[in-house]
Amino acid sequence: MAREELTRLTGDGNGNCNNDDCPNVYRTASGSFVVQGDLSKAFTAPDGEGLVEIPEETLREAFRALGW
Repeated sequence: MAREELTRLTGDGNGNCNNDDCPNVYRTASGSFVVQGDLSKAFTAPDGEGLVEIPEETLREAFRALGW
């Protein structure tokens, strides 16, 4: 799946984490979510999974974008 196929719910839209544009929340066409953020080492995730850490404000921004 390409980033262009996702609906971006947070951030300023430039898509470049080097410019303080992360973390981000995206929505897929099927209604699921993709989260981009700093890797977390809170615990070891199972094979094929990963953990990211995002601030509460980023989730609140995503919820506002969805009208929740």
